[in-house]
Amino acid sequence: MVDCGTFEFYPLNLGPNMTFKARLRASEDATGSLLCLGLDPEPDLLPPSIERSPAGIAQFVRTIVDAVGDSVSSYKLNLAFYERWGREASWLLDQAVAALPKGRPVIFDAKRGDVGSTAQAYAHAMFEAWGADAVTVHPYLGYDSVAPFLAHRDKEVFIVCRTSNPGAAEFQHLRSDGEALYRHIARAGVRWDHHDNVAFVVGATAPAELRDVRQIAGDRLLLVPGIGAQSGDLAAALKAALRPDGRGAIIPISRGILFASAGADYADAARAAAHRYRDAINALRPEPATARG
Repeated sequence: MVDCGTFEFYPLNLGPNMTFKARLRASEDATGSLLCLGLDPEPDLLPPSIERSPAGIAQFVRTIVDAVGDSVSSYKLNLAFYERWGREASWLLDQAVAALPKGRPVIFDAKRGDVGSTAQAYAHAMFEAWGADAVTVHPYLGYDSVAPFLAHRDKEVFIVCRTSNPGAAEFQHLRSDGEALYRHIARAGVRWDHHDNVAFVVGATAPAELRDVRQIAGDRLLLVPGIGAQSGDLAAALKAALRPDGRGAIIPISRGILFASAGADYADAARAAAHRYRDAINALRPEPATARG
């Protein structure tokens, strides 16, 4: 259990060609946190004081990012909440990325999946044009749909394995050769990991499946959505997902922080919520959050 009263923050010292894993570890050490802020600005949930427009959302994102400060070690942007604005999406996404602290890892939750030149174009967009440090992808089309992303060796590729939504089991638990599909996906991802940059998305709402994937994935990173608005059990999820060193799981929270209050105090409420989630996660880790090395 972590003593959350003894935090010491360390400056980030990041080289230009650091891998995602190295960036993440440095950021976790600097912040003493495994918490990932999900920047998914749903217009219908914004406080009444925020204009329902790209400009209003850009202001909201900047305010939230400033408020949570060193409570989070990474950021996840679900591209749907930016692309919904059509021709203004690129401007809004650019504003959101520019608001993030330099050096903190940025995950684009894009869930791309296609083959050939299309997959190459998606990978270029995520990693070269936008400069994301990691991306989520669907593996349904097979290795050739994921390979263009994996070719970016310093980036992390989170393969969607077992999702957190209620309908996940409809296909992901179909059995082949005696095993559920999500287990086949995890095994395939391990086979595809030629550059040590494969990771997996597994929902916190399915702790038994999360434990399965951790066993198959070894020490690889797991992105574990579903805590907060989806009511995943944090203790069960962390027990299943964390490695023995108390790392290896990225815990994204979006609505539980962004929309902690609909009032004028929304920034203060977001800060308090981020602190609570960070401290709750650290209390369940098997070793101190600021352990170095």
